[in-house]
Amino acid sequence: MPVITDIKGRLIFNSRGSKTIEVDIISDDKFFGRASAPSGASVGKHEARSFKENSPEKSLEELNKNLSKFIGIESQDPRAVYDILKNIDNSENYSKIGGSVAYAISLASVESASKALQEPLFRVLKPVGDYKFPYPLGNILGGGSHAGPGTPDIQEYLICPIGAANIVEAIEINIEVHKQLKTILEKLDNNFTYGKGDEGAWAPNLNNDQALEVVEKAVSDSGYNSEKEVAIGIDFASSSFWNEKNKSYDYVRQGLVRSPNEQIDFVNDLIDKYHLIYVEDPVHEEDFEGMSIINKDNPQCLITGDDMLVTNKNRVQESMKYKSCSGAILKVNQAGSLYDALEFANECNKNDIKIITSHRSGESIDSHIAEIAVATSSKLLKTGVIGGERVAKLNQLVRLVEYDLIKGMSDVFTS
Repeated sequence: MPVITDIKGRLIFNSRGSKTIEVDIISDDKFFGRASAPSGASVGKHEARSFKENSPEKSLEELNKNLSKFIGIESQDPRAVYDILKNIDNSENYSKIGGSVAYAISLASVESASKALQEPLFRVLKPVGDYKFPYPLGNILGGGSHAGPGTPDIQEYLICPIGAANIVEAIEINIEVHKQLKTILEKLDNNFTYGKGDEGAWAPNLNNDQALEVVEKAVSDSGYNSEKEVAIGIDFASSSFWNEKNKSYDYVRQGLVRSPNEQIDFVNDLIDKYHLIYVEDPVHEEDFEGMSIINKDNPQCLITGDDMLVTNKNRVQESMKYKSCSGAILKVNQAGSLYDALEFANECNKNDIKIITSHRSGESIDSHIAEIAVATSSKLLKTGVIGGERVAKLNQLVRLVEYDLIKGMSDVFTS
C-alpha cells in the first residue's frame, strides 16, 4: 500500500480572495496529491474551526511543526490521517490546528493514493458497491450572506433537473435555466447589473416572494415542468436571520418578522405552492422540534440540515430523536477531516437520511467533492451552476462518465 513520503503546506487564496491552506502530499516518492480547503459564509456554530485562533498563518505554522508525524502512514487510509491529526489536536473542533489543515491533508493524501493505486478516488474511498451519479443541485438566484444589500433575505434559490436522463444532460439543463433567468431579470429591471453572489447565482434587487416567482418563470420559459422535469429548492439559512433575543425570524431586507410557528407555516406554504423538492435549514440550527414538524408535513420534500447537522454524526444522532431531517448536507471542511465526514455519511446512510454533498461559498478549483458524492452514495451534489470553481466539480462528473462502474443517476426522485 502507498505511504506518505513527503508533505508540504502553503497559504493560497480561495474564490472570495480569502487566505486558505493548501497541502501537497507525495506517496512512495512519486505520486502527487494536492488539496486546498474551502470556507463558508453561512457557518454553523457547531462546525470545525477553520483556523487556529482564526489565523491561516497560525494554522500553517502548526502544520509545519508537525509535518514529520505524517511521514510513513498509508495515504489511502483516512483513519490513519485522522489519528495523527487527533494526536496533534485533541479538541472537538480542530481549534488547535484548524479544520482547514485537517481537510487539506486528508484530501491530498487520498488523491496521492488514488494515483499510486491507479484507481479513481471514489473507488479508493469505496472499493466495492453500487455507484451512481448524484443529481446536480444548482444555485441560480442568491441572497442573504452570499449576496449584497437589496437581494432577498433567503440565501439560495435552487434548481434540480429531476427529469434528466443522464448527468451531462442534467448539467446542461441547469446552465440553460440559469441563462434564462438572466433574460427574465434583464426585462424586469433595466438597471440590472448582472451581479452575482459568491456561488455564481444572480443577485437581483428582489424580495423573497419575487425571487421564487422569477425562478419558477425561468424554469417554465426554458420549456420545463417544475413538478416533473426541473424542480425548485430553497436554502433558507434561517440561523442567519434568527433573532435569539426576540425569538423571531427577522426578514430585515423585506421588512417582515415571523414567529417560529409563522416560519413553519411559511415554509410549508412555499413547499406546497412551488412544489419544492428540497428545503435546507428552514428553521434555526437548534430547533430540532420545528424541523421535525416540517419534515413530517412534507414527506415528498428533502428537509435538509446544514447548520443544524454540520457534518457531525453526533448531531445526526440528536436529530434522529426528533426525526428532524430527511436530508443532510455533507461538507468535509465542516467536519474537519475526510474520516470525520465519512463517519457522518455512514451515520446518515444507516438512518436513511439522504446525503447532499456540498461546496462552500468560498471555494477552490479542486474537484474532490464530485467523487466524494459518488463514494458516499449522495443523492445530490450541490455545487453551483457556473464559475470556474463550481464548474470544476461538474466537469469531474462528466469525466466520471467514462467509468462504466457508475450506473445511471440516483433514484431519490424516481423511486
